[in-house]
Amino acid sequence: MTVSLTGYGRYVPDERITGAEIAERSGVPEEVVVEKMGIREKRVCPPEADHPTDMCVAAAEDALADAGRDAADLDLVLYHGSEFKDFVVWSAAADVAERLGAASAYATESYTLCAGAPVALRQVRAQIAAGDVDSALLVAASREEDLVDYGNGDSSFMFNFGSGASAMVVERDAGDRSRAAVLGSGAVTDGSFSRDVVMPAGGTRNPPSEDTVAAGEHALNVPDPDGMKERLAPVSLPNFLDVTDEALERSGLARADVDFVALTHVKRSFHDYYFEEMGLDPETDGYYLDDYGHVQSVDQVLALDEGLSRGRVEPGDVVCFVAAGTGYTWAATALRWRG
Repeated sequence: MTVSLTGYGRYVPDERITGAEIAERSGVPEEVVVEKMGIREKRVCPPEADHPTDMCVAAAEDALADAGRDAADLDLVLYHGSEFKDFVVWSAAADVAERLGAASAYATESYTLCAGAPVALRQVRAQIAAGDVDSALLVAASREEDLVDYGNGDSSFMFNFGSGASAMVVERDAGDRSRAAVLGSGAVTDGSFSRDVVMPAGGTRNPPSEDTVAAGEHALNVPDPDGMKERLAPVSLPNFLDVTDEALERSGLARADVDFVALTHVKRSFHDYYFEEMGLDPETDGYYLDDYGHVQSVDQVLALDEGLSRGRVEPGDVVCFVAAGTGYTWAATALRWRG
């Protein structure tokens, strides 16, 4: 029994914001924004359009066409994108399933924040292997750029947040329609970071009110940026590498077998350091998303698509989806590309 990725799709809005504009809004030097943070530009959504489910539907239609499948044939629609959706306390998965016409599918959601793509693939692969479903559509979207306050220097590591959506069709025994075999996964969580990145108001601890709106407490914030950085720096790279190694080991592979890594958008120096530790060339064995920014769990499909368009992924290649999400969870899933 083989679990295959049979199609994928992506969507990004037309509107852009450049690194120079972010520098002007934030007061951070342009060279720091572009070179260190790695943001030449990113996509942003107009307030009245490109809501998360709109973007999911657009990406899903492309993914289904790529897979040669009809939405009516799906058994599952899984949303693994941002919790910041069209409405609060609401199922984006159900809305996407309805709009696509996936009448035979059940819809559910999975949240691992920015580590969502490799975790969602892991979950669905296990469901298919267990015989629970035969075909699934994985959708994700993010417009958390709406929650970024460029005047808050404490949250500057989130200035790279951009907008967009992705979709993947995953199936059992797809035969010649297989784009890639979905292999093993790895993940680790360090819950000591669980309260380091929060939107202060809007939940049960601090319900929304006129006062919370007036105080600007409905934007993302880092209560202790120096403390978070001090604690995160020693563990982040080792955890990225450990989950990659775990995914490879569970796939019967090793670092030397990897040909391409679709890595979460991080600052440029960290990105390059990870590739060097893996024995890979960041210029040819991955794609740095400095023209998209960080689009939550959409990053992996964006990087894969750019890698394919540049001839960096070929049939037979081992591709790793590697990500980390605040909370903090690091995750990886390996795939064998078939073309």
